[in-house]
Amino acid sequence: MAKSKLVLIGNGMAGVRTIEEILKLSSDSFDITIFGTEPHPNYNRILLSKVLQGDTNIEDITLNDWDWYESNNITLHSGETVVKVDPGRKVVMTDTGRIEPYDELIFATGSLPFILPVKGADLNGVIAFRDIKDTHTMIEASKTYKKATVIGGGLLGLEAARGLLDLGMDVTVIHIGSFLMERQLDQTAGKLLEKELSQQGVKFLLEKHTKEILGGERVKGITFTDGTQLETDLVVMAAGIRPNCLLAREAGIAVNRGIVVDDYLQTSSPNIYAVGECAEHNGIAYGLVAPLFEQGKVLAKQLCHGATDPYKGSILSTQLKVSGVEVFSAGDFIEGDGKKAIKVFDEQDGVYKKMVLRENRLVGAVLYGDSSDGSRLFSMITKQEDIGGTTKVSILQSGADTGESLVADMAADEIICGCNGVSKGAVVQAIHEKGCTTVDGIKACTSASRSCGGCKPLVAELLQHTLGAEFDAAAVKETICGCTTLSRDEVIAEIREKKLMHTREVMHVLGWKTSDGCSKCRTALNYYIGMVHPLEYQDEAQSRFVNERLHANIQKNGTFSVVPRMYGGVTNPEQLRKIADVADKYNVQLLKVTGGQRIDMFGIEKEDLPKVWAELDMPSGYAYGKTLRTVKTCVGESFCRFGTQDSIGLGIALEKKLERVATPHKFKMAVSACPRNCAESGIKDFGIVGVDGGWELYVGGNGGTHLRAADLLCKVKTSDEVIEYASAYFQYYRETGVYLERTSVWVERLGLDTIRTVLEDKRQRDELNERLDEAISVQKEPWSHIVNNERIVTELYKKVTVPVSTN
Repeated sequence: MAKSKLVLIGNGMAGVRTIEEILKLSSDSFDITIFGTEPHPNYNRILLSKVLQGDTNIEDITLNDWDWYESNNITLHSGETVVKVDPGRKVVMTDTGRIEPYDELIFATGSLPFILPVKGADLNGVIAFRDIKDTHTMIEASKTYKKATVIGGGLLGLEAARGLLDLGMDVTVIHIGSFLMERQLDQTAGKLLEKELSQQGVKFLLEKHTKEILGGERVKGITFTDGTQLETDLVVMAAGIRPNCLLAREAGIAVNRGIVVDDYLQTSSPNIYAVGECAEHNGIAYGLVAPLFEQGKVLAKQLCHGATDPYKGSILSTQLKVSGVEVFSAGDFIEGDGKKAIKVFDEQDGVYKKMVLRENRLVGAVLYGDSSDGSRLFSMITKQEDIGGTTKVSILQSGADTGESLVADMAADEIICGCNGVSKGAVVQAIHEKGCTTVDGIKACTSASRSCGGCKPLVAELLQHTLGAEFDAAAVKETICGCTTLSRDEVIAEIREKKLMHTREVMHVLGWKTSDGCSKCRTALNYYIGMVHPLEYQDEAQSRFVNERLHANIQKNGTFSVVPRMYGGVTNPEQLRKIADVADKYNVQLLKVTGGQRIDMFGIEKEDLPKVWAELDMPSGYAYGKTLRTVKTCVGESFCRFGTQDSIGLGIALEKKLERVATPHKFKMAVSACPRNCAESGIKDFGIVGVDGGWELYVGGNGGTHLRAADLLCKVKTSDEVIEYASAYFQYYRETGVYLERTSVWVERLGLDTIRTVLEDKRQRDELNERLDEAISVQKEPWSHIVNNERIVTELYKKVTVPVSTN
């Protein structure tokens, strides 16, 4: 039977969650195409503040990576925006000129930030905080400017303020209300939060109305309606959001505040649905993740023609941490109009609890400083329990106050994870029926803790309570992924002991929950097996990321970039002529000299990649690989009047030795011939600096958003010693690093003293080098050098599908 053509406009959390639910119900019913304006796969927008604060990066908050789309046969057009919908012809049109037909269409266009309609709002330095691009803009601004202003004292504004504070900026929050987060907190809790954040360093101007943003090309300050002014270098608008429904309105679909939908998420137009922040149900457009996921479940069942209860709206609840402070609110938490409040306030410990009752039923609650009662209170609100026979204050005295387990007395239908609507019963069922024994396992089976992560402690406690004597440290250990209960060390030990040689063999022997694993564990297992058995293992191309399989980096417009290797950043006229000729022949859109001293060739079509590599006849620079990327060098003693060492020669020797050997994550090196450090050796995974009488070796540096200065490992006298120590360090990282863990994190996890002790032991250093030599011995020449038949190369590429536009 022919599949129905399903098109999703929007690659955000609500829309992709709907697709996930559809795949669970009927994986073969639809031919699915997704359009996303951003050049990224689906990521967790809730955790953008953690990226801003430096706690994580885009890879860590990605919910579904490129391989997920490919493995589920989903066509993703990233960096491509739908500009018109024609319900009569049942097609959508994009900004690239693409015309895509559909049988069923879902709007998941999300929301737009509300930008104050004041003079100067279009100045450079005035931004919103809605996506990865905004986050990176703030990070870059913090490197040059010092004064930041956030307009909006809601949750998003406060998260932005905390992140900018962490970036070293002087931060002021402007808010029109008399207290913070008035949609989630009452006045008492809002004032407590203001006091706490003020102590952390954030400044507040409350009951202020912005009149004008001042500046020439870039913002310089803000004028308020009361005549006062504030100097600033950056303005972040976080004053609210509005549903993104212009596209639907232009298509003739009924729109009010959002796209109007019925109880089955159907719009006014046949075969067109809306879900998420862009949808309006019974006059309400929801902005929290839990209601959006509830909508997604209903819509998935509707599209798959399954029996489903209608969507009847959601009781809103929020449970999270704001700059380290636990807060919770749910329901109607403002007293008055027949509602009465019961409050408990521990001023010394900064804990405030409030519940609001109408007659004898709990209708709302606010918690500040201790949100452990949140799930229990939310369950009572949703059930509309009659608590007339209960001592009211005792309801606010939970097991956390008495030392008893919070989960022991929870009912099976009580919600553990509010974001994803996962009950205690669902978690217990996953433990008993699916063998889940870790938080990661529960997340994989039920989605609990997958969004904001605030429920992880409760999930861990439920694991301990349910497993009893069988519970051990495995419940809180970090597993490879949700497909297994085993940690990285346990899996490697089993691979070594049982001589497991294939990813599927590992999954079968070690009892993987899914026969094919997932994109996270397949790539990790491929690395670990190759690291343990370098002489016997045959690398599995299908267990590598798409970029690695194509030997090129996917760009936002669906084309690719190619980076030939230039050892030590040194090139010659012959190489430059080859690059120029190939660039002309294949209409390369941009030639860019990279920070790694190579030339990046942008805008190459997928079908041209085999011919480009063949005609370049140069090794790949592995700009996509989890391996040695570059060895950056300064000019050194040959030409520089300050250089005391042969930095170029040493850099080339290291690069030629270590290239193509797989590592847990990308690995960057640099060699500077003197302490002036022109090659930036102090922020590399392994940096080398020439000094009088030898070399200083630095490790664990990172020059990205998680900036980390490298630590001095040791000082050696000769270039041979540099290569010996660098190679041993490289191998020790290979053997003990967690897949996708940068050395900056690895050094802090193991401890510099531990690493130094290992490398200073001559016997251990020699053993590490011997094992590295084994791995090097099986490395073949770059694939473009060993495949001389262009037809064979082309066939290799035909086997790889790319989940992005290729036009």
